[in-house]
This record gives sequence, C-alpha cells and structure tokens, in this order.
Amino acid sequence: MHQEPNFFQNLRAEFSSVRVWLDRAIVLGYAVASGLCVVAFTLLAEWAFAGFEQLHHGAPWAVLLWTPLLTAGIVWCTRRWFPGAGGSGIPQVKAALDSDMPAGRRGAFVSLRLGFAKIGLCTAGFAGGLSIGREGPSVQVAAGVMQHARRWLSPGSTIDHRALLIAGGAAGIAAAFNAPLAGVVFAIEELAGRLEARASGVIITGIVLAGLGAVSAFGNLSYFGIIRVPPLGWSLVGPGLLVALASGVAGGLFARLMIASLTGSPQRFNRWRARWPVRFAAAGGLALAVIGLATDGATFGAGSEAVKRMLAGHDELTPLYTLLKFVATWLTAWCGVPGGIFAPSLSIGAGIGDGIAQFAGPALGPALIAMGMAGFLAAVTQAPLTAFIIVMEMVDGHAMVLSLMACAMLASLVSRMISRPLYEALAAHMLAALAPPPGAAAAPHAAPSDTPAPPRTPPVSGS
Repeated sequence: MHQEPNFFQNLRAEFSSVRVWLDRAIVLGYAVASGLCVVAFTLLAEWAFAGFEQLHHGAPWAVLLWTPLLTAGIVWCTRRWFPGAGGSGIPQVKAALDSDMPAGRRGAFVSLRLGFAKIGLCTAGFAGGLSIGREGPSVQVAAGVMQHARRWLSPGSTIDHRALLIAGGAAGIAAAFNAPLAGVVFAIEELAGRLEARASGVIITGIVLAGLGAVSAFGNLSYFGIIRVPPLGWSLVGPGLLVALASGVAGGLFARLMIASLTGSPQRFNRWRARWPVRFAAAGGLALAVIGLATDGATFGAGSEAVKRMLAGHDELTPLYTLLKFVATWLTAWCGVPGGIFAPSLSIGAGIGDGIAQFAGPALGPALIAMGMAGFLAAVTQAPLTAFIIVMEMVDGHAMVLSLMACAMLASLVSRMISRPLYEALAAHMLAALAPPPGAAAAPHAAPSDTPAPPRTPPVSGS
C-alpha cells in the first residue's frame, strides 16, 4: 500500500541540500537569459527589416544589388565560421537530442556561440529582405543558452542536457510567438516525443520565465491581434474542407521540395550549389530581389504584416503572390541562409485561405485565413497540435478551436501521403553527415571552389 506523503519530512528533504537549490537558481537564471535573448533577437530583426523597407521604398532598384551581395556574404560567413547555424535550427536541436549523439559533438549543433551567430546572421537576412522567420531560429538560440547551464550544475544533478535542450527549445517558441501553451505542445510533439516527469518542471520554468521576458517587452498581446469571426455554421464546412485539402497538398509539396533541396539530392542545381555555394547564393538572392520587386514587396521578409492586414480585411494576396511567396521561401532556404520557415509558412497559408475566401464570401475571410495558416503550417511540419495551438494563440481564436484543430489534422494527414516529416528528415541527414564514410580518413573531401568548408562539421541545411 502507498503511504501518504509526510509534509514535514518532505520539507526537510527539500531544504537539506544547498547545492540542489543553487542548481535550480542557475537554471532559473539561464531561463531568464534565454527569454531576453529571444527578445533582443526580435528587436534586432524588426529593426533590420525596417531598414530594408526604407531602402526598398526609397531606391527599389538598389535591392537588385543589395540583396544578392548580402545573401552571398551571409552564406560565405555561415559556411566559413558557423556551419551549424544554417537553416532554422529546429533540425539541429532534434539532432542534438538524439540518444546516439556523442556528448563532445553536441556543440556542432547547439551552443552559446552558435546561438549568437544565429542572431547576427538572421538579422542580416532580414536586412536583405529574405523570406525567413525568426521563430525557428529562436528555438536554437534559446536551446543554446539553456544547455550552457549544464557546465555550472553539480555532477549529481538530475537536470541533464536533454531536459535543458527541450526546455530551451520550448521557451524559444513560447517567447517568439508569445504563445506559452504552444511551447509546451511543441516540446512534446516535435522535440521530446513525450513529456518526461523529471524534465517537465524545467520545461515549464523555462517557458514561464522566457514568456515573461517577451510579455515585459511587447505586452500581453496576440501576435496577429484578435480576429472577428461570425457565428460558425455549416456554411464553413465546404470552404474549410477546401482550405484543409489545398494547404495539405501545398504543404506536403513544400516539405518534399525542401528535403530534396537541402539533403543534396543528385540534381544538376544541387551539384552547382555544392561546387559554388556562394555564387549560387548570389544568384538566388538576385531571384529573390526580382520576385520581391515584381510583387511590390509582398514576398520580402517574414510576411507577418501582410497577414495582419488580411485578417483586418485591408489587404489580399492573389494566388500568384501566394505562389511566389512559396517560391521565395524555398529559394531562401535552398541558398543556405540561416532563417526559419514558420512565419513565411503562416503567410503562405493565409494566402491560401484568403484566395478561397474570395469565392466563399468576405464574411468567412478571417476564419478561412486562420484555418489556412494552421493547415499549411501543420502540413509542412507534420506537427498538427503545435500548428493549431500556435495559430489559436496568435489570433486569440478560442472560438475556432475545433475548426483549427480539424483543419490542421486533415492537412497533416494529406501531407504525410506526399512527404516525409521535414524536420526529422533534415535532422537524420545531419546525423548521417557526422559519421564519416569508410575510407574518409585516407581520402579527405575537397573543399568547394569558392569558399572553404571547415572539416568534420554538419552540412549547412535545415529549415
């Protein structure tokens, strides 16, 4: 039989070791630091993109020179000094959480140094108007800060590197989206697979303190404001089903295209990318500049402002613009630029929902746009719970819980018929690259012709 807990005995045990409380204080301090790093990253990204918009509006044709040069410079710096900072960072955190990962190699994917490099390189990407988001990189940044706490903890501490990485990743999502519940679900669905009892306290602590930092800086506001939706009835079923299917197919194709591009599938363009990565990035940057100018700036940046205008009924994206945003996001990732796909995916999904709303009627517009965001993000990541909760918290859409959940689940199911899970495939590719092929020591790889690649480092991929 189980005995009832003895309150005074447990209280004495809690305060019997000063070192235990010192370990807890260290973790608390690093949780606060991770939140502040995400806040600083957010402010830098907004400042950098505001500067780019001034350039775009003041001298539009200068973008044709500025964006390719900056894209090439970012890729050169990434490959030369920070190869582990490529992509969004979520695959890197998943790779670092792998049980077979040697402790000495974990720093190739997640570290304090890579976190600060990620902030600088992504900020430069926003300054170039590239189609990237800061939410995925915030996961790697916050995880890098949190895992650094392990070196100060006592050898016998029950807080291990896995708990710190998961807590940091969850705190990064929570602070970036101002969505604490999404941070918890992201930790379970995407990083851990399950919530371990001994890690749950660290995860919740990291989310709370990082979230407090974000709320202190930006206020307790929804990311996209509050949407106004009419009473939902049977009139939403048909258009909503169409949004779910369209976003599922589009998201599955996007994930499949990203996997093929970033894992170096044997295609002519990937051979060119492997041989001349910096020149390839410059060409990609030029294409992104042309697409941005052709769409009057609609494809530049994360696309968050366009989504806010669509939700408010002040703007709309034509199907062509949505397709070009799809292409711009894929090209940016293919170039090897550090940056995430969460915010651009939300923008693409909003465009899908808005396009269908133009036929279904303006009254259903906000609801279909929100469903498109949840559906496309769920299809790309194949993490439907995280996707619908992120969107629900970002638009304060509690009245649409069932609609968002159904759309995300259906879109994710459709995507699984088309593509493997994106982040798992990229993380597996990175882990495979750590193991040198037979005979590698006797025949070292040749470096690319226009930039040296550091030896024995993971490839610049992931998004």
